[in-house]
Amino acid sequence: MRLGVPIISPSILSADFARLGEEARAIEAAGADWLHVDVMDGSFVPNITIGPPVIKALRAHVAIPFDVHLMIAPADPHLEAFREAGADVISIHPEAGPHLNRTCRRIRDLGAKAGVAFNPSTPVEAIDFMLEDVDLVLVMSVNPGFGGQSFMASQLRKVQRLRDMAERAGLDIVVEVDGGVTPDNARACLDAGATALVAGTAVFKGGQSAYAANIAALRAA
Repeated sequence: MRLGVPIISPSILSADFARLGEEARAIEAAGADWLHVDVMDGSFVPNITIGPPVIKALRAHVAIPFDVHLMIAPADPHLEAFREAGADVISIHPEAGPHLNRTCRRIRDLGAKAGVAFNPSTPVEAIDFMLEDVDLVLVMSVNPGFGGQSFMASQLRKVQRLRDMAERAGLDIVVEVDGGVTPDNARACLDAGATALVAGTAVFKGGQSAYAANIAALRAA
């Protein structure tokens, strides 16, 4: 996978939905490492976004990895569809099914990287005994469901805890932060141990001519 320092994964949720293919190409050209895709079902979180057909359509437009965050429950019945559509990383929530370890192993069996996403109230202990089956942890620094929310600084402690857990286990796990990330708080995320930043509004504001500068501002942090 293509990696930057840090990994910048713009959230397509903030793009112009009438021009998603063009927006994806513009983000790749602007220097994005990954494309973050938020999948919401209107039940697990209070919003409905996109599914495998849209991901499959987007996959033809860009070469960068697709970082797919499943905010759906149950998640297990849909893993194959998202992988076949082009997901390279699939992140699921511990609350989205009864057997988190089995789900992560299934994601890997499908050939994708397995991620575990933490709502603000979800404790890190959910993965304490299965770290070896996790490739990425996603710390939500807002309550999931909508873009444009304010960053919750309280989640930096969770970032630090997860980074410490991975290092003690000797594992190379990506620690990703998603929600209200801007150039003003990106440094704090990285200092806490994050290695990947998801940003929606901070990247897509100003239109396509601004995307490269917006991504550079995040990376400069």
